[in-house]
Amino acid sequence: MLGRVRVRPVKTADLDEIELVERAAFGRDAYDRKLFAAFTHKCGDLFLVAKKGSRVVAYSITSIRLNRGELVSIAVRPEHRRMGVAAALLESTLRRLRRRKVTRLVLMVKVNNPRAISFYEKYGFRQYRRVPGYYEDGADGLGFVKLL
Repeated sequence: MLGRVRVRPVKTADLDEIELVERAAFGRDAYDRKLFAAFTHKCGDLFLVAKKGSRVVAYSITSIRLNRGELVSIAVRPEHRRMGVAAALLESTLRRLRRRKVTRLVLMVKVNNPRAISFYEKYGFRQYRRVPGYYEDGADGLGFVKLL
C-alpha cells in the first residue's frame, strides 16, 4: 500500500539519499553522484523524489527533447518495492509531460528485467526496438514508447 508517500521535485539536499537509493537498486551499475547533480539542473521538476516521512525512498528522472520525453531512470529502495511508489512517480511524470504537451515518452529496459517490463506494459508502454549490448554488462536493451 502506498500510504504516506509524497512525490515532489528534487532538491540539492536530496542527493545524498538519492545516491543511497541508486546503490541499493543498481549496485555496481549505479550512476555517479555527479550525474545526479547535473540532472537536477537539466531536468528541473521532472527529476522527482518520493518521500516517506523525511526519507527519500525512490526517484525518477525524465528529460524532454522537442516533443519527446525520455524516462532516464527510476529507482525504488528494495524494501519499498511493490507498494505503489514507482507508480506514483510515473503517474506524476505523465501528468507533468501532458501539461507540457509532450506527445510521447520513451525508455529503455534491460531485456532480463521482467518485473520492469511488466510494470511499463501495465501503463500502456509498447516495445518498439531491441538494442544489442546497450548496457555496460553487455545485456540488450528494450526500447519502449507510450503515446501521450
